[in-house]
Amino acid sequence: MSFEVRSLAQLRVVDEKAFLKLPIYFDLKSILGASNYKFRVLPKANWDRALLLNLAFWSVDGGGDVLPTARIEADVVTHVAWHFLAGRALALPGGGQSVRSMFLGESIASAFDLYLIGHLLRVAPGCDYLATQVPALAQAAQNAGMNARKFESLVRAIATHPEGAFQQLRALLMDAACALYACESAESAQVALARFDDEPFAPLLHHYELATWVLHARVHGKRRVDRRADAVDRALRTEDALGWLQRSWVHPARPPASR
Repeated sequence: MSFEVRSLAQLRVVDEKAFLKLPIYFDLKSILGASNYKFRVLPKANWDRALLLNLAFWSVDGGGDVLPTARIEADVVTHVAWHFLAGRALALPGGGQSVRSMFLGESIASAFDLYLIGHLLRVAPGCDYLATQVPALAQAAQNAGMNARKFESLVRAIATHPEGAFQQLRALLMDAACALYACESAESAQVALARFDDEPFAPLLHHYELATWVLHARVHGKRRVDRRADAVDRALRTEDALGWLQRSWVHPARPPASR
């Protein structure tokens, strides 16, 4: 009942035709492929078990993501690639990551979803990714009290400026995760979260696995000052965030054949 280990080249990438219209997708996929990153495939398809294993044992043992079958969605390729780049850039001497670098990597990988949504609404409005992700975001927004008209306006804003949406959501996710990590009770966590209620993307906050981020960081994160993570976080707030990441992380890591 052990996993089958596969490289990205040995998996079938789903919905890739739409994503190939975004140049950054090709770069991220090339980096992940050249790194010889390994994925673990369950011996029998079980979506719920794959989800449990990925959430509960997120990068604990250094292994690859767990997949229910030998296929992977194109958006998961980008998510894994961002985690790979963050891990390489922010790993501590001797191994491991600080709490802030963990939250930084997850905030980048997760906020990139909005960038994808914004651009795909322009170039591939009928793709499978939008058919699943936009309704999921709509449900999260509705649960947070946002009506359909305001959600539609939010989606239009994301499509108008995907880079800005990425930058705003990344900062919000980072701030919310750090605030929750510092809390010791539901009361203090409620106060902490309420501070973000007026943020444009606050209604989407609970779409993301913040509880898993915080619990994982409490168990495995290094509680120490991390000047590199702090410097990256500042740069992503004060500069064009995605542009900075492309210049500093993506372009230097591209394999020679893709440059």
